[in-house]
Amino acid sequence: MDSIASVLSGNTYPGRGILLGSVAGQAVIAYFIMGRSENSRNRVFREEGDTLSIVPYDEAKVADPKLIFYTPVRVCQEAIVVTNGDHTETVCESLLGGHSFQYAMSARCYEPDAPSYTPRIAGLVLPTGRYSFAIVRKAMDAPDCRRKYWSFDPKDGVAHLIHTYQQDGDPLPPFAGDPREIALSGTAQELADEIWRALDEQNRVSLYVRYTDLFSGKSTSTMKNKLLGD
Repeated sequence: MDSIASVLSGNTYPGRGILLGSVAGQAVIAYFIMGRSENSRNRVFREEGDTLSIVPYDEAKVADPKLIFYTPVRVCQEAIVVTNGDHTETVCESLLGGHSFQYAMSARCYEPDAPSYTPRIAGLVLPTGRYSFAIVRKAMDAPDCRRKYWSFDPKDGVAHLIHTYQQDGDPLPPFAGDPREIALSGTAQELADEIWRALDEQNRVSLYVRYTDLFSGKSTSTMKNKLLGD
């Protein structure tokens, strides 16, 4: 089983990433964003209740708000939804309408940010701790959308990680293969410190970690924002 450091250290640009797992009776989520441009780096996380939003650090420096400001984490129908874009709302609307996670992601395609065509990634954690991932990528030689889904039963000390890009590049190569299995331990703060250290210091922007007790439903969260001194 891999460690966070072995998967992320040395990868200068995995892009945006979702980690889901379980440790000591708690459901674990983590979400991080990175940036290469001034516009992408001009962002911080803001938490209000169960909802996490991405907002500008300096409004005056926002060059293009499309695709970079959104709500990556929400609780809908007692499930935790984590995504890298406005499809958080698509998933929540689907769940509220009695539909599935897969149904929601079947309605979305990759991001229209040529030439990289960033994949849409999403995660869902149920109150039982069972969790799922989805990715929507551009087909290799066509404009078609290619979708893939995974589902995992909670296993103590185990998480899975998916991110938008394999590595840095121009254009950026999309994530390939299955979510990486990660060894998980420690508190929310310890996990946040571990992930933050593993992310490239120049390109990391923000990180959020939440632990939710599977019996009481109570949550503990922590975050890091580079522009706020973390």
